[in-house]
Amino acid sequence: MLSNTTLATTPVTQATSRRDMGIILTMLVAAFVVILNETIMNVALPKLMEELQISASTAQWLATAYMLVMAVLIPTTGFLMQRLTTRTLYLTAMGTFTLGTLVAGSAPNFAVLLLGRVFQASGTAIMLPLLTTTILSLIPVERRGAVMGTVSIVISVAPAIGPTISGLIVELLSWRYLFFVVLPISVGVVVYGARYLVNVGETRSASLDLLSVLLAGLGFGGIVYGFGGAGEGGGAGWMSPAVFVPVVVGLFSLLVFGWRQITLPAPLLDLRAFRYRMFSLSVALIMMVMMALFASAILLPIYLQNIRGFTPLQTGLFLLPGGVLMGVAAPFVGRIFDRYGPRALAITGASLLVLASLGFTTLTAATSVELLLTMHITFNMGLALLFTPIFATGLNQLPQALHAHGSAIFSTLQQVAGAVGTALLVTVMTIGTEAYLHNVTGPSTAAAQEAALTSGLHRAFSVASGIALLGLILALFLQRSTPPDTSSEDAAPAAGFAHRERMRETRGLLRRQ
Repeated sequence: MLSNTTLATTPVTQATSRRDMGIILTMLVAAFVVILNETIMNVALPKLMEELQISASTAQWLATAYMLVMAVLIPTTGFLMQRLTTRTLYLTAMGTFTLGTLVAGSAPNFAVLLLGRVFQASGTAIMLPLLTTTILSLIPVERRGAVMGTVSIVISVAPAIGPTISGLIVELLSWRYLFFVVLPISVGVVVYGARYLVNVGETRSASLDLLSVLLAGLGFGGIVYGFGGAGEGGGAGWMSPAVFVPVVVGLFSLLVFGWRQITLPAPLLDLRAFRYRMFSLSVALIMMVMMALFASAILLPIYLQNIRGFTPLQTGLFLLPGGVLMGVAAPFVGRIFDRYGPRALAITGASLLVLASLGFTTLTAATSVELLLTMHITFNMGLALLFTPIFATGLNQLPQALHAHGSAIFSTLQQVAGAVGTALLVTVMTIGTEAYLHNVTGPSTAAAQEAALTSGLHRAFSVASGIALLGLILALFLQRSTPPDTSSEDAAPAAGFAHRERMRETRGLLRRQ
């Protein structure tokens, strides 16, 4: 049967077959569904805050927890992709995601809704690295820019139409239909993949270090929990033990996690990928970009609905042009990358990101819709110019043996950056809003509340502008990269192992003498 077939990795010199593109297409459909779900909640957050009687700092955990679960689970995908077949991973990922969608749609309260999001995130955590690794396995390096540009269409269009769909649903129906609309599509994706998806590569034995999984969970979870709690607790802020203790525990756990990965013979995440300069630079740059991206996705809907009085549907329609522009630009960016390299694209994109972020710091209730739309389109155009150069440059430099681990590292830190960025900037907004109200007469008036939220948003977007500026500095050093000689890369670890064995034998002889 076709679905039980296993395909060998495509050599770099061969053209990509129609069957290989079919595999990628199947995963793109699944990726579209999970990415759509990741952004579909953003426009609905103000409505959920009202119906569930929760604060902005609490509501943002529906987005932050999603990214946090992904950050904790994605490191295990390197192990999973070695032990399990492509079909098994695909069906597990999409099956878990579908279950979470059902739980979230049926949730009687915020806690169960958050649990459903955790299930959804668990499926997404497997799906996204699986897509990236499959592309690296099947697509020759000289065509990856164009293919990743095509992939970017899906990755861009899903977040673009997510807020629009969300706004339409929240405007006309209950928020539960945010999940019930996705559910049949998710079921269809599972059935389609079960029928047509074939396996890529071969499985091999690998061990899972549970202590590394625990350390990763403590590390990423502590940092995000600490940042997210800084806006809670009546203004205790960053000096509260509930904030700095989780952050310190998280940082310490990540240090131990990193040391353990270096010493383990079969690490959960092979950190040798960071030996490659362009990979390390690309990872740092994507973290800056993701912090800015996820922050704007949360903050702009709050501004549009709470200050400008937009309905959820109007908010979604307003955000649509920028996202569609990303999708339209993506294939052209991929072709430009293949021909000219990443530097000009990345510098231009990062510059647009800085300009748009600075523009957001001036938003008021009187800002014209035309100016606001121009700033948002500029922001998204910057993202479109950045994504393909960053991913392709970083992953192209890795040898094939590190593809799965490189994809997992990229996806993990991408989600951590998004979670920390969201938690940090929502916290900055909350603290700024409270600080304004503490220093104004009549804080309960509508005018004071609006001015306070505007002040908080200005602070948050100022921090986002600083992050975008750091990204621009990093973009200045991005250069075209190619994979090293595979044979020499494979030989290096083997040579090191042989050397250690010879040293052990020599020490044994000396002791016996």
